[in-house]
Amino acid sequence: MVHFKTLSFKIIEKELQVTLLHLFVTKIPLEEMPSFELIDDHCLEFKPEKGEMRFSLLLGNYLEKLTNKLTGNKVTYVHRNSEIPLIGNVAFGIVHRGSSIIEIKPVTSCNLDCIYCSISEGLSSQKNDFVVEKDYLIDELQKILNDINEPVEIHIGVQGEPFLYADMQELIEDLQAMEKVHTVSIDTNGTLLNKNKIDNLAKNDKLQVNLSLDAIDPLTAKEIAGVDNYNIEHIKRVIDYASKKLKVIVAPVFTNGYNNDEMEKIIKWIKSLEVKPILGIQNFLRYKTGRNPAKEAPWNEFYKMLEDLENKYEIKLKLNKDDFKIRDIPELQKPFVTGDIVSAVIVSLDRFEGSVLAAAKGRTISVPNCEFVLDKRIKVKIERDKHNIFTGRLV
Repeated sequence: MVHFKTLSFKIIEKELQVTLLHLFVTKIPLEEMPSFELIDDHCLEFKPEKGEMRFSLLLGNYLEKLTNKLTGNKVTYVHRNSEIPLIGNVAFGIVHRGSSIIEIKPVTSCNLDCIYCSISEGLSSQKNDFVVEKDYLIDELQKILNDINEPVEIHIGVQGEPFLYADMQELIEDLQAMEKVHTVSIDTNGTLLNKNKIDNLAKNDKLQVNLSLDAIDPLTAKEIAGVDNYNIEHIKRVIDYASKKLKVIVAPVFTNGYNNDEMEKIIKWIKSLEVKPILGIQNFLRYKTGRNPAKEAPWNEFYKMLEDLENKYEIKLKLNKDDFKIRDIPELQKPFVTGDIVSAVIVSLDRFEGSVLAAAKGRTISVPNCEFVLDKRIKVKIERDKHNIFTGRLV
C-alpha cells in the first residue's frame, strides 16, 4: 500500500486521474496501469507489490503531461529529480536581487484576470505554468541562506495567486522555522483566504501579508479584477479580520482612468477599521509582458496625489525601503556572464511559446526561438545575466 501526500487519485471511465497539489492534473489510461486497488483518494495498493515500481515509472512519464485545471495550460513540475535548477528564471524558484529580500516562487497561476497585471497572468493566460516541490525549494533556499549568513526577509511573490499552491501553509511554517529568516512576506489577492486559514497563518509570527484592494465600489472592483465573481465584500472581511491577527499591508494599484475616485474611498474604509493595516498605494506601470490598459501617471503627479491625500486624511501613504529595513547585500556568484557561450541541456518549456529552459552550472537559461527537445544539448550565448536571471540565444 502506497500513500501519496501531494497526489490524489480518481478513476474516471477508463482513466486514472492524478491530481498534483489540488490544481494540476494528468490522466493515465487504465490499460497501462499495473494491477491496483484505489484504497482512498491518496492511497493505492498494487498487486503484486512490484507493480509499485512500474507505476512509479509510469507516473514520472505522465507528470510531464500535467495541465492546469483553471486554464488548461501545460504545467512543468519542478522537483529535486527533475534536473531543473531553481535559480535563473524570474517566474519560479529563487530570485536574489542583491538586497536583504530574497524572493521565492513556488507556483505560477491566478484565479483572477486583473486588467493591470504586469505579466498578463490569470484565467486568460496561455503560458506554460510551473509548480515547485516544497521540500526542494526549502532545501535550495537553505543553501543560499547558509552562504549569505545574515538575516533576511523571504518574499513569496509569485506570478499569480500564491494560495493556489496547496502546500503554502506548510511552506510558510518551514520558512518560519528558519533561523536566518526574520520576516516572511506574501502578496495575495485575498480571494482564497477565510477566518480559518487566517487563524492558521497567524501562528507564524514572522508573517506579513500584502493584500490587494483596488476599489471599494463593487462594479469597479470587478472590472479591475477581470472576473464577474470577484466579491469585494469578502476581501474587506478578510482584510478586517487579518489585520487583527497579522501584520497586514493593503496595496492598491492606482490605475489612471479606472480607480481614480476609489483611493479616497479605500482610505476612509481603512481608517474605519478597529485595527488599521498599513496602506501603501502603488502606481500602475506599463510592462512589455503586461496587459497595459492605461497610461502611467507621471511620478510627480502621483506623488503629489499621495501628499494631498496624506495631508487630508492624516495617514502615511508613501512607503520606501527604509520602512521595511531593506539592506543591500552581496548578490549570488554568477557562473557565467553576458557574452559567454555556454553548453546547456534543454530541461523544460519556458513560460512563453517558442522558448525553452536550458540548464547549466546550477542555473536555468531562457532560450527563445528554440525547439523543445528534452535533454538535447545546445550552445547558448548569454545575452542577459542581471541578478542571476539568464537569457541566451542559440549559436
